[in-house]
Formats: sequence, C-alpha cells, structure tokens
Amino acid sequence: MAFALITGGSGGIGLSIARELARQKHDVLLVARSTEQLSKHCEEIRKEFNVKANFLSLDLSAPDAHVSVKNWLDQNKFPIDILVNNAGYAVWSPVEKSTLQELTNMMQLNMNTLVNLCSVLLPELKKQPKSFILNVASTTAYQAIPTMATYAASKAFVVLFTRGLRKELKDSSVSVSCLSPGTTSTGFMDRAGMQALKETADKFSMSPEAVAKTAIAGMLKGKAEIIPGFINWFSVQLTYFVPKSITEKVAEGLYKTN
Repeated sequence: MAFALITGGSGGIGLSIARELARQKHDVLLVARSTEQLSKHCEEIRKEFNVKANFLSLDLSAPDAHVSVKNWLDQNKFPIDILVNNAGYAVWSPVEKSTLQELTNMMQLNMNTLVNLCSVLLPELKKQPKSFILNVASTTAYQAIPTMATYAASKAFVVLFTRGLRKELKDSSVSVSCLSPGTTSTGFMDRAGMQALKETADKFSMSPEAVAKTAIAGMLKGKAEIIPGFINWFSVQLTYFVPKSITEKVAEGLYKTN
C-alpha cells in the first residue's frame, strides 16, 4: 500500500490530516523538524489506527529539502499516493521591521519547497492508479494584508500555483486540490508572534480536527478549492464582489500591529 506524505506533520493541521488519513486506514509519512514530537505521534498513530507511520526529521525551509525528502523515500522504498504540502508559517510585522532572513526563510518554505516537492514527487505520484496533491494555502490569500504582506502574498501564490497545476494534470491520474483554512486552533499564531490577536481569533477559530476532516473529504472528492467553515467560505466570497479597497482596509484593521 502507498503512503500519504504530510509536511509540517508534527502538530496542528498537518498532524490532524495525518490522523484523519490514518483513521481511514491509510499509511502515513510525517516530515517536520521535531524528532521527539514526530516519533511520539507516529507511535500513537500506529497503536491507535493499526497503520504504518514513519517520519523524517528535516528543516523544510532548507533550499535542498525536496532532495532530502526524495532521497529518503527512494532509500526506504516508500511509494506515495498522497502529497500534503502543509508546512508553512507567517511573519507578523511590517516588511521594514522584518529581517531579510525571516522573510526569505518563510518564502522558501511557503512557496519554493512546496513547488519543489510537487515537481520531484509527481513522477512517483503518477505511478499510482489514483493519487492526490493537497496544497495548503489560507483565507489570507484572497486579499493583501498590511503587516502580513509577504505571508498573504505567499499564500496567494499557493492558490494560483495549485489552480495552474490542477489544469496541467487534469488528464492524468493525479488530482490537485487547494485547502484554504481560516483561523485554526494551532500553534500558528504563537510562532508568528500574534498573541495579541488570539482572543479575537478564538471567537472564529476552528479545531484542526474539523479542518482536517473537511480537507480530506474534499480532496478525495477531487474538489479544486476547499475552504472549511461557512464564515471562512463567506469571507472569501466577499473578496470577489466587494472592492479590494474595502476588504484590504478591514484586513488592515484586523492585523494591525502596535
């Protein structure tokens, strides 16, 4: 049986997606930095769901991360039929106040690593009678956001790249979907330094388990774009009908730094 490869699988949405796939009796491979967490989660998944679960501890923001992943799969003879590009993070700060290294690392992970993994793993995915790519974007992708300008732009890239890749592969065995979650109860905001916004965000937050269930159901149905939760879906629809000057003004107020 082939595996599902999930990046950013040590917690949050990535781990919940891995657990949801394992619940459906799919073997999983987790890739992230934390060896201790990955080892613990894989052991729990194996015991709870009686599936195979293995992991690779790796800094996915490294420029050659895709090479390391491909070599690991080849060396262990792990066939894959699902690729979930979930790894990503945000920098919450005006561009002028962010370090170039912070922005470069974020863009490398959010965009370059995602594209590189799709590129090098497509031949493997095509070996399967049916396979899936799920790229994780965000509802922030649908409008520019001051103080999160680079992050929102990187997620807009994911949305457009996924749409294009889906059309390229429409006559193949590979189904390509994009997941755009809104605020989710994970460690995302802590890593981005957004603790000041957590009280407000919690009022609209979804659990990672709920996001994962919607994501996998949509992916297996071959949906092009998956936006979990009515409020998130509605907010994205507004960006198509309300002038950008208004939606971006609202975003500016929501994400304003002190």
